[in-house]
Amino acid sequence: MILTIDVGNTSTSCGLFDGNKIVFSFRRETNIHSSSDEIGIFFRDVLRENGFDWKEISRVGICSVVPSVNYSLSRACTKYLNQEPLFIQAGIKTGLKLKYANPKEIGADLIAAAMGGINLFPDKDMIIVDMGTATTLELVSKNKEFLGGSILPGMKISIDALASGTAKLPSVEIAKPAGIYGSNTTEAIQVGLYYGTAGSIKEICYKYQKNVFNNEKPFILGTGGFSRVFADYNLFDQIVPELVHYGIKCAIDLN
Repeated sequence: MILTIDVGNTSTSCGLFDGNKIVFSFRRETNIHSSSDEIGIFFRDVLRENGFDWKEISRVGICSVVPSVNYSLSRACTKYLNQEPLFIQAGIKTGLKLKYANPKEIGADLIAAAMGGINLFPDKDMIIVDMGTATTLELVSKNKEFLGGSILPGMKISIDALASGTAKLPSVEIAKPAGIYGSNTTEAIQVGLYYGTAGSIKEICYKYQKNVFNNEKPFILGTGGFSRVFADYNLFDQIVPELVHYGIKCAIDLN
């Protein structure tokens, strides 16, 4: 089995592959102060309590956008899973042509998502929209070229900014609103956030379709925790929440 680990700014998600299928997934809060022992024991306990033997793990792959946790995480995998992890980073085989001014600046999560995209949906021009702490849109051509993209504040960051930057606006739950306008402050914030986010994504995708893909509609792929909020909005052609994990699995296969 293969363990894939996606370290985000807010949470760390893990996927356990048996062959090409994720058979178990779990997550924990990303904590830059966690020791390797704490992380390693967590892995063993979660796997054991869910009927999996850590000794059957043959490879570990990690995609991390939080460098300060990488050493403890690597040590945890070596000490408690008996595996030296593969990190998604400059120098590994990706199967992508990185058309970027400085490829070292590309986030590991963007690379992994692109790898997952070209593996699951080959021969497609695509826009991958990853809705996590930040909302990122990345352009990947049918020729497996990573062209670049854009970065927006994520939905939770936007909510937190409103709550901390104003005297009277509260922090609210991120959810699809019942209507198109709010009859109270909470609903008004939810409506603005939901349709504001959707509108931003639609406008950027329109610009990319017109100016990058010669007005031919690209495949729009949603991923990340908040993508599911838009599951019935027709914003994406498909949503694959575990896209980064499939990309990490591809990296392990290539390397």
